[in-house]
Amino acid sequence: MASDKAWGGVFSEATDRRVEEFTESVSFDRRLYAHDIAGSTAHARMLAKVGLLSPDECQQIEQSLEQIRQKIEQGSFQFSAELEDIHMHIERALIDRLGDTGRKLHTGRSRNDQVSTDMRLWVRESIDRIDCRLADLQRAFVARCDADADCILPGYTHMQRAQPVLAAHYWLAYCEKLHRDRSRLADCRRRTNVLSLGAAALAGTSLPIDRDEVARQLGFDGVAANSLDVSSDRDFVLEFAFALAVIAEHLSTWAEEWILWSTWDFSFLKLPQAFCTGSSIMPQKVNPDVLELIRGKTARVIGNLQALLVLVKGLPLAYNRDLQEDKQPLFDSFDTVEASLALAAPLVAGTELNRPAVAERLERGHLDATALMEHLIRRGIPQRTAHGLIGRLVRTALDRNVRLADLSLDDFREVHSELDESVYEVLGVENAGKAMSSYGSTAPWAVAKQIAHWKDLLECGDA
Repeated sequence: MASDKAWGGVFSEATDRRVEEFTESVSFDRRLYAHDIAGSTAHARMLAKVGLLSPDECQQIEQSLEQIRQKIEQGSFQFSAELEDIHMHIERALIDRLGDTGRKLHTGRSRNDQVSTDMRLWVRESIDRIDCRLADLQRAFVARCDADADCILPGYTHMQRAQPVLAAHYWLAYCEKLHRDRSRLADCRRRTNVLSLGAAALAGTSLPIDRDEVARQLGFDGVAANSLDVSSDRDFVLEFAFALAVIAEHLSTWAEEWILWSTWDFSFLKLPQAFCTGSSIMPQKVNPDVLELIRGKTARVIGNLQALLVLVKGLPLAYNRDLQEDKQPLFDSFDTVEASLALAAPLVAGTELNRPAVAERLERGHLDATALMEHLIRRGIPQRTAHGLIGRLVRTALDRNVRLADLSLDDFREVHSELDESVYEVLGVENAGKAMSSYGSTAPWAVAKQIAHWKDLLECGDA
């Protein structure tokens, strides 16, 4: 007989042990225990408020739930595949303690809305944790800006030297990316923060429950308006998984860049050795393994998003057991991104710019060519014409293996007779950078304003 199952009344045959092992989820959803207990406590208080539990019964349930929570945290709670998931484990433990009083807790709810509520509570908390990590990483980048304010780096497109940028401008570029990440998380949190509990299995309940009271206790902004929709809704899971994937992509881009910059061939950066490892056969190696793993783990986060999208693509309304499979990929993405962010901030803080190596080769690549072209444009020369003229000058400099600033005034006048000594005012990487004037550019005044902006936002907690 299957009478020991919470749903076993209609069954005349015991569940096959292989089925129990196949269908269990407590091996991974046990991490929802605190959220399940919080939801159950709020539910019990609401049941007491509407008269479906007595005050004494509610108090017994609350106290027992707290004792169960403590046992789980102490590691003395017994888990079994037979009880399927964390929700049934907690309910069974409650019934073992309280008998019929424990059996009353599930009044007016289903595991469908219970699981959804627990997941929403977990996602909400996880969003807040990732947001804090992102803010820490932003602060690490901003903290570098003052010390590196006078350092100029070569900016790249197509991995070819393009134009000079201030190091602080580069650091703040990642602050912008992380800001968008935080904005996406905030949007996701808003849509997550809607109470599922009260939808019951799919149609609601005939019992006089007070969903707004549960929402108030658990800090939800509101209650779901359609029980059929919310019992199967996993949009918030997909959204969070997407936000995590974009964060991982940004971290991977940063990691790739710093891996290159830390090579002997670039020598722009010296990574902290505490965040590197060595070779088992080559004694001289200091490998950027943390950055490589951040880059590599991004593949898993992207794969988890794809798995979740495929999981829900063909599900009819309302709940289907397929949705049990939403937890492992989401948990893995969260764990991976949080661990990466936890290492990223101290790695950024501990890395040194190799200024001599940067300065030694900074003038190579004719990074001031665009500034010179725009100088011609300001003198009335059409952009396409100016582009061609500067291209000819770059060709001359390349043939002589010199900088544009090393060309003579006669060289400049050979391509355009009206050019004069003012061309030298924009030549050289420092002059080229100072020539910038647009908002959002690497102009020193613009970067200084952005540094102040980010300091203010991050100190105030509003970034």
